[in-house]
Order: sequence, then C-alpha cells, then structure tokens
Amino acid sequence: MSAKSNTDETQETSQADNQKRYWQSNLRLLGKLLFVWFIVSFGCGIILADWLDQFSIFGFKLGFWFAQQGAIYVFVVLIFAYARQMKSLDHKFGVGDDNGPEEESQL
Repeated sequence: MSAKSNTDETQETSQADNQKRYWQSNLRLLGKLLFVWFIVSFGCGIILADWLDQFSIFGFKLGFWFAQQGAIYVFVVLIFAYARQMKSLDHKFGVGDDNGPEEESQL
C-alpha cells in the first residue's frame, strides 16, 4: 500500500510542478506582451510623440499616428500573438482544451 501512495504522491508532485511551470511561463509571456504594449502606447504615443512627429506615415505625423491608430493595431496583433503562444504553451504542458472525445473518454 505504501508503494501505491508513494506513486500517487510523486504523481501529484509532478503535476503540481507542471502546473507551476505552466503558470510561470504564462506570466512571463504576459509580462513580455504588456511591456511591448506599454512601449508602443505610452512610449511612442506620448513620450516619444514629438520626436516621432518628424516622420510621417500615410500623410500623418508618426507620433500622432501611434497615439491614434498604431497602439490599437499593435494591441490587436498582441492578442493574436498571445493566443498563438498560449496554444503552444498548452500543448507543451499538456493542458490544452484540444482533447477530442476519444481522448476525454480515456481520462
């Protein structure tokens, strides 16, 4: 009986470690994406707007464009990047919701 409980404890510990590493990877990804969003929206749209205004894109000053449109476009791209990266993390750690009916029945 002790061998079975020892195996169960090892499996629970392994699963807890896997969940912890998954959550840490998720937070690391979120941190990176939020940093990019902050740099684009606050940095390019506010702090560097005057300097960026010397350049133009589609006839608009670049600082103005980032403040009005660019940050929104980057935010949408970040959403898709997050979804793609999370799918990869889910697959890596085996926690995705991609399980088909045949896989669910085996659980």
